[in-house]
Amino acid sequence: MSLLGIDIGTTGCKAIVFRLDGEILGRSYREYPLVLTGAGLIELNANTVWSAVERAVREAADRAGDGDPVKAVGISSQGETVTPISAEGEALANSIAAFDTRAMPQALRWEESPGRMRLFQITGMPLHSMFSIHKILWWKENMPEMFDSAWKFLGYGDLALYRLGGRPVMDPSLAGRTMAYDLLKGEWSGDILGQAGIPPERLPDVASAGTVIGEILPEVAEDLGLPEGVLLVAGGHDQACAALGAGVTRAGMALDATGSVECVAPAFEEPRLTEAMLEGHYCCYRHVSPGLYITLAFNFSAGQLLRWYRDTLGAKEIEEAQVTGLDVYDIIIGNARKGPANVMVLPHFTVAGTPWSDTKSKGAILGLTLNTEKDEIIKAILDGVTYEMRLNLDCLEEAGIPVGELRAVGSGADSRIWMQLKADIFNRPVATLACPDAACLGAAMLAGVGAGMYPSLPEAARIIVRIKDVYDPDPAEAARYTETYALYRDLYPTLKPLLHRIRASG
Repeated sequence: MSLLGIDIGTTGCKAIVFRLDGEILGRSYREYPLVLTGAGLIELNANTVWSAVERAVREAADRAGDGDPVKAVGISSQGETVTPISAEGEALANSIAAFDTRAMPQALRWEESPGRMRLFQITGMPLHSMFSIHKILWWKENMPEMFDSAWKFLGYGDLALYRLGGRPVMDPSLAGRTMAYDLLKGEWSGDILGQAGIPPERLPDVASAGTVIGEILPEVAEDLGLPEGVLLVAGGHDQACAALGAGVTRAGMALDATGSVECVAPAFEEPRLTEAMLEGHYCCYRHVSPGLYITLAFNFSAGQLLRWYRDTLGAKEIEEAQVTGLDVYDIIIGNARKGPANVMVLPHFTVAGTPWSDTKSKGAILGLTLNTEKDEIIKAILDGVTYEMRLNLDCLEEAGIPVGELRAVGSGADSRIWMQLKADIFNRPVATLACPDAACLGAAMLAGVGAGMYPSLPEAARIIVRIKDVYDPDPAEAARYTETYALYRDLYPTLKPLLHRIRASG
């Protein structure tokens, strides 16, 4: 028997067939475009997304062959994005994507009632227009006929389960991303939905991640190249599934996903709904692993900052990559100066993520002299993005969420230099994984537990999750970086007034 994990992201989806020991039998990735309809308006076409999911599943199943038939499927998906669905199952409008900003007025009205702190204590989410509840409110106020005719408002995980043949079901991790779920009561919030005027039956059912909710429809199974009777299992939010796929199944561990954006997702045992969490703009919601909660700390300018260097200052490295066939980012990182850089970079080149959540902040490069060379700027970029996440780890620890070990995934995990730098700056061990597709693996693990193939998620993680390398902090280097990090902590508070006065480029 094998397991199918599907990850439906913002611009593409993956489908991977895993053997029960975690070996990959078949995989596929398919992209789909964002629909940009105006300033701040970011949408997805649900039919286009579903077509990509179908193609990815069909290709992964074909590559896996018939020797190890799929027993169950689990789905990891982006949060916040929402789609209005008719009683016949058709999308009534494009999905409003997570970072679409049209619902800002609807979100801001909630500052007065119920207020930021009360919202946080109910939902575990800091007030923001990204959450699904505000998008649904926007439809209610601006497209009332469509709103009235909608049967359900669904996320992509529950919509995919529905189209495969199950009933539309969200797990608590995805429900939390709507900002309409009562974290402590474990149900849709009567207070939030009552104030919004949205009946709970217009939302999907909620069931624990790993719950079997049905079987794939025979005609769908035939179309996708899957056997009949494949079990449909509730999955979860992509960050929570990726944490599970990285083996984050106990408190004190954290996922560190480094790509264009870097996101650290620690696990902890008790909900943290304190002023310190809210001030740091840290959410609190259910992990897909039972008995645990999760939060997110993120920097929007991680890998994007290396791309900026490549496109702006990296002509020589691009030429070298074309001649040698090496990855341009491996060349750039390999050219970085050793040890803490004398130059410092504040990595707010897009906006500031946690703990600041400042859309008016901007990046800065400080300490330049006529002797500054490119290798020091490269190193300052790597130092800066890593210091920013060290700052988040410190803020989380001050809020009662200590992290002792990190599991790294994403493109950044391929760089041994960067992983050792993380270990030294974080002063914590950082492990990389044999399977980089942690979200798909986590979804498959949920499917396996739901189907009875593993006795529990921790046991599934013990069997499936394989550590590739462990980077322990070097005590001498960690001490040097800690000294420079103390200076870094003062950068944003000191520069904030000036950064707000500088007009953004572009």
